[in-house]
Amino acid sequence: MTDLWQNAMDHAVALAKKAGSLVRDAVQNDMKVMLKSSSVDLVTKTDQMVEQLIIDSVKEKFPTHSFIGEESVAAGEPCVLTDNPTWIVDPVDGTTNFVHGYPFVAVSIGFAVNRKLEFGVVYSCIEDKMYTARKGKGAFCNGLLLNVSDQKEISQSIIATEFGSNRDTEVVDKIFSSMRKILCLPIHGIRGVGTAATNMCLVASGCVEAYYEIGIHCWDIAAGAIIVTEAGGVLMDVDGGPLDLMSRRVVAANNKIIAESIVKEIDAFTPLRDDAPPETKD
Repeated sequence: MTDLWQNAMDHAVALAKKAGSLVRDAVQNDMKVMLKSSSVDLVTKTDQMVEQLIIDSVKEKFPTHSFIGEESVAAGEPCVLTDNPTWIVDPVDGTTNFVHGYPFVAVSIGFAVNRKLEFGVVYSCIEDKMYTARKGKGAFCNGLLLNVSDQKEISQSIIATEFGSNRDTEVVDKIFSSMRKILCLPIHGIRGVGTAATNMCLVASGCVEAYYEIGIHCWDIAAGAIIVTEAGGVLMDVDGGPLDLMSRRVVAANNKIIAESIVKEIDAFTPLRDDAPPETKD
């Protein structure tokens, strides 16, 4: 199957480039914005158009493959990861950035077989940076090999995170409590570009030592996850256990020492899983 998965990865890169071109064009035009679950959970016609482009192309070239996409799930499609080859796609990661013209927007395409990630493609459209990784083959940005930072001192680290779209007071309090405790370890600083996929690629690039977030989705992190590990990094849950793609919780770090230092300071909470039964999502 090795050649087949390489063929799929090559197709994913070509799709990401095409999707990125559509995103860049749309940035120059007025965008129709619709709300999802709240006034800060946004979707645009570009999200929907890009996802449909990817779905149609994948179904034509790989008709037996499965698909998990942000907009498809929002429209009621199931979010279930099976053993079947599965494309896990966020067509516009950083929709709020996109709407405001903030220059960090990514197309994220992860690919899993037997529930294990085989490759990931993240295209940072405005920057024109193509991040890629395939299991056992390393991680790259525009063809250049990526390596995580070799920093082992949390006090010498930059940590990335995001605020998410949940504005419930209890959740916001936990987010700020975690940030305060991590900042006061102390660390050099906290950063975030507004897209989970790009934050994970920054870990893989060695620009930041770690990224953590609660409330993201499997399509936000699937591609970035394998890019991090192929660059030499580690992944775990915010409680220190193994990463579960459907749990909506992630810590991605350059090494276990930094990851565990962060885990100790996080005020964890448990969002509704991506693969929760539809009736629990009403």
